[in-house]
Amino acid sequence: MRVFGVDPGLTRCGFGVVDGGPGRAVRPIAVDVVRTPADEDLALRLLQLSDAVEQWLDRYQPQVVAIERVFSQHNVRTAMGTAQAGGVVALSAARRGLPVVFHTPSEVKAAVTGSGRADKAQVTAMVTKLLGLKTAPKPADAADALALAICHLWRAPMRSRLEEAQARAAEIARTHRAKLAQAGARASAASTKATPIDKREAGKGQ
Repeated sequence: MRVFGVDPGLTRCGFGVVDGGPGRAVRPIAVDVVRTPADEDLALRLLQLSDAVEQWLDRYQPQVVAIERVFSQHNVRTAMGTAQAGGVVALSAARRGLPVVFHTPSEVKAAVTGSGRADKAQVTAMVTKLLGLKTAPKPADAADALALAICHLWRAPMRSRLEEAQARAAEIARTHRAKLAQAGARASAASTKATPIDKREAGKGQ
């Protein structure tokens, strides 16, 4: 499976493409950071980001897009820009019929380092090691994008099994409810068809 990981942002947006192999094997394909000028109009910045996403989708042909979910941030303006950038990426993927999955920062950290509280330096170090890179990807946005792709590759099988189990449980519940409804309908029909006691016959016993 080839995953396009995106660490969304307007000033810096991290892009990373990783291939998954047997077991937990991962192989780096590409990594970069797309920048847009902070003093430029918002619409133009989003357009630049959209163009970059389209180019990467064309060039690397990923099978799924993994985006970091916007988490609570103290800087509302930064959070809004992050959400807008993530929306642009998700829209581009949806237009091509590609599945889009959002992962929280803690999920990514836990998947890559084993701790949901790892700092950026730890994430970068583990990404460098896991992918066998000679130099650490910089800035941190690039490493985070690769970490997102790795996270999805490792969590996707577990997520798929969980969704299958939930689907089976839902189907069993629907079947059970249908059987209960049928049993109730049969009982109601049998009660309706029962012949009431003739009042005259009932009076003989008095």
